[in-house]
Amino acid sequence: MTLPRTPSFRLDGKRALVTGASSGIGRACAVALAEAGAQVTLAARRPEPLQQLMDEMQAAGLAADTMVLDVADTEAMQASIAARTASDGPFDVLVNSAGLARHSAAIETTAADFDAVVSLNLKGAYFLTQAVAKALMDAGKPGSLINISSQMAKVGGIDRAVYSATKHAVEGFTKSMAIEWGKAGIRINTICPTFILTPLTQSTFDNPDRRAWIEDKIKLGRVGEIEDMMGGVVFLASDASALVTGSALMIDGGWTAE
Repeated sequence: MTLPRTPSFRLDGKRALVTGASSGIGRACAVALAEAGAQVTLAARRPEPLQQLMDEMQAAGLAADTMVLDVADTEAMQASIAARTASDGPFDVLVNSAGLARHSAAIETTAADFDAVVSLNLKGAYFLTQAVAKALMDAGKPGSLINISSQMAKVGGIDRAVYSATKHAVEGFTKSMAIEWGKAGIRINTICPTFILTPLTQSTFDNPDRRAWIEDKIKLGRVGEIEDMMGGVVFLASDASALVTGSALMIDGGWTAE
């Protein structure tokens, strides 16, 4: 009898695009994919932190380049993806970590805040995913597309009505795209983290009442660190998850187990 072989978690020869790569979760995902062997394109709006991250990664022997990209600017984003595809071929892996949160009580939500969050978290994510998938289809290649969602795509939260709405919507279009693109060999999934300690979330953790609420809800008894995201993104990007599509990987410490 021949023993089964574990599918590879390696990403050698793959090209990966990580948006929101300049900090936090996106930064961790970019490093994780590069450690697994991928050539990673770091994308965000600000060139300076991208350059710094690329320099650090290259100094560590990791393959990285940069792309200044505003995911919320649909036409410019589509043009950038098309141009990079024309020169280097399609991206095999997408990690869409670009996101925005403007938290307030639902009764106090402004139209401006609603539009800004929806423009990036929903519209931007949708059309970025579409652009990368279209390039793969045109080339007749399979791929793995990963949207960074949230545990708030499964539950509600204080002051998070708009943010939660966008993440619920990301889960919906991910499932529909998985159905449409499966026969093309394109897999699409989400990762749903709990509260991850980053510079952008520090203000939430600095609020004693909010931190107590978070720690009470996370069954493992600790808040998330960016390193908690790294194994999951490599799994979904690699052949180790070859039969996984239209799914949400919960990295929430048990928050949504109730």
